[in-house]
Amino acid sequence: MGTDVKRFPIRFRHLVFMYRLLGMSPANSWIEVEPDVVRAKMGWAFRTEFPRTSVSSASLDTSRVLGWGVHGWKGEWLVNATSDGIVRIAIEPRTCAHVLMLSVRLGVLRIGVEDPDGLIRALTARKP
Repeated sequence: MGTDVKRFPIRFRHLVFMYRLLGMSPANSWIEVEPDVVRAKMGWAFRTEFPRTSVSSASLDTSRVLGWGVHGWKGEWLVNATSDGIVRIAIEPRTCAHVLMLSVRLGVLRIGVEDPDGLIRALTARKP
């Protein structure tokens, strides 16, 4: 991983053993911000890659969280292992993500990370 890549681990607080059994551990669950690309994954259950210029906004998400894991509907996907530290990333134009090996449309990614403020700064900073 180069020095211009910033990796933000997904926040795990509870049931870490269960997530590991399911193949979604802290070691393979993160979001990376590069100068031109954003990549996110949660084990084998979720992955996406899109141009950084497609990020139209990134902010702390205080909306209610009703579950943990990977779930979504109509282009809005929640990728989390806890109920806090969620960042809401609006993506325009919509992009493609892979959920349980199926291709889905992605317009909003809600992702729970260890350093939500750092992720927001990385996504909204001007390109070097």
